Amino acid sequence: MKKEGHPDYHAITVKLTDGSTYESRSTYGSAGDTLVLDIDPRTHPAWTGGNQTLLDRGGRVSRFKDKFKGFVK
Repeated sequence: MKKEGHPDYHAITVKLTDGSTYESRSTYGSAGDTLVLDIDPRTHPAWTGGNQTLLDRGGRVSRFKDKFKGFVK
């Protein structure tokens, strides 16, 4: 395999919104850089399974639920 086919993979520091940090390996920036996150995966609903609401526009969600009601317990 060609050597130039792979990006530079090095250690960086990841800083969360609460100020805590951890080290990870990434292709971001250069070795020793700090990646500051705007959204914290420990508190954001996308990662924690928080409240999610479905907007039923034109009955699409209702039709989907009716069509596949036998698949979900």
